Amino acid sequence: MIATLSLLRTRFQEAVARAHGVDGVDVQVLPASNPQFGDLQVNVALQLAKAVGKPPRAIAEGIVAELQLDDFCETPTIAGPGFINLKLKTSYLDATLNATYADTRLGVAPAAQPLRTVVDFSGPNIAKEMHVGHLRSTIIGDSIARIYEFLGHDVLRLNHVGDWGTQFGMLIAFLRDTQPSALTDASTLDIGDLVGFYKRAKLRFDTDDEFKERARREVVKLQSGDPESLFAWKLLCDQSRVAFEKIYQTLDIKITERGESFYNPLLPAVVEDLEAQGLLTESDGALCVFVDGFMNKEGNPLPLIIRKTDGAYNYATTDLAAVRYRINEDHAKCVVIVTDIGQSDHFAQVFAVARLAGWLPDDVRMVHVPFGLVQGEDGKKFKTRSGETVKLSDLLDEAVVRARAHLDERLDSEGREETEEFKADLADKVGIAAVKYADLSVNRGSNYVFSFDKMLALQGNTAPYMLYAYVRVQGIARKGDVDFASLAGLDNIHIVEPSERDLAKHLLELDDVLARIAEDFLPSRLCTYLFELSQKFNHFYENCPVLNAEEPTRTSRLALADLTARTLQLGLSLLGISTVDRL
Repeated sequence: MIATLSLLRTRFQEAVARAHGVDGVDVQVLPASNPQFGDLQVNVALQLAKAVGKPPRAIAEGIVAELQLDDFCETPTIAGPGFINLKLKTSYLDATLNATYADTRLGVAPAAQPLRTVVDFSGPNIAKEMHVGHLRSTIIGDSIARIYEFLGHDVLRLNHVGDWGTQFGMLIAFLRDTQPSALTDASTLDIGDLVGFYKRAKLRFDTDDEFKERARREVVKLQSGDPESLFAWKLLCDQSRVAFEKIYQTLDIKITERGESFYNPLLPAVVEDLEAQGLLTESDGALCVFVDGFMNKEGNPLPLIIRKTDGAYNYATTDLAAVRYRINEDHAKCVVIVTDIGQSDHFAQVFAVARLAGWLPDDVRMVHVPFGLVQGEDGKKFKTRSGETVKLSDLLDEAVVRARAHLDERLDSEGREETEEFKADLADKVGIAAVKYADLSVNRGSNYVFSFDKMLALQGNTAPYMLYAYVRVQGIARKGDVDFASLAGLDNIHIVEPSERDLAKHLLELDDVLARIAEDFLPSRLCTYLFELSQKFNHFYENCPVLNAEEPTRTSRLALADLTARTLQLGLSLLGISTVDRL
């Protein structure tokens, strides 16, 4: 709650220290298991039983005797073996809600120490179309960036695209043979053509030794700065960027491209510095770093290859150069890298080498944020019927088409007439919102099943359900001709009914939810919070008349409804989702 949970944890730590001489105990403040016990519950007494050597209930009694909570809680009570139950004073709830209502940030204070933060996300490969796997990296990374920005951190959003390496040698060599004009004229190919050529080039690379050798020579020419090769490479990159940008516009993603090629001039220094520190070991002709604790499946030490046998660099070298640049040049104090879970071991090893080399200081937080697979309804990796990887552009188009079909069906059943402009705009917003929310609402470490029907449903933990709760408040304003702006700055909110109290307490938890996401990078926490907020609002709406209530209750409930809508709007915006006034 608005600093309430943090304050409670501090007060409990102080009480534990005074009562039992234990400092710095981890205090968990949780919702009470039953409303009749109060609002919040603390089980720290059970945690301390072994350390203190007393029965939990006796420990709880000692803590309660030392607690100083009169300014915002009723007298604490002890239940069961030693649970300490707390009930917030109604006067405190009222005052905090009214302060929140008057605050444009809804009570969420900016970070006391803003950090220069790099969020590395999306990361498609040039000459390949973005697919459903890029959806997760893109929207998870965007949401983390949005939350960090809202909390006041200085965020650099980076797109570490795959725009360098062997694939370009393959593609350039293949195009020289089959479509040489594509290497000099940008209008010759589009992204779909490039993908087809890339697949054919890869097949030939895997089966034709002569072609493989020519492709490798093209890589060497490119890396050495050959003007003709660089021109061809730039054309291929530009064509891919056009396709990427269309998707980013559809998803409302702001991101700065800094691909693998950016770090190419910095790679020799990575090798030189590791060698100067005596960290490089030659293994089968390759230069590697071995770090304690990393083993392969056979139980042998697992090397991080820095330079391959043929003298070429690889992903690890580039990632180490990126670590150095982001710390030394971007001055980042927090670096977040969002990729699939399959790269977890790779980044753990890269970070370990960076620490070993002294490039990653203790005051810089370097985090890999992994995510699971998108699965089809058969539980297997999400693919088209023909077995192809699903193109992200096709998936987003399909979402909008299906959202429009759902809308048309609902309008027909309600006998409503709407303009084509309204229907097209709503279908676009709801379709994209549904896709984003369905992904973000799942713990990112888990796989999830992609289902258009589930994500577009008006009931359940879905974007349409959240949007419906927001729309319901706008409907109240339209029906009652209410100008919510006129309520600003007044102490209107006074909690009386149980469903009002339940909604009020939940509204005040937003700051704690965002603080936790800033630590564990789980946007699903925000989705859960918003879903529960919508449920509690709907329960409040069903049990507490708003427009028909007598004053001052009417104005209090209007303000409570408006605060709910503003919280939903803010929360959804941090997920990259826009609200609508009508559904």
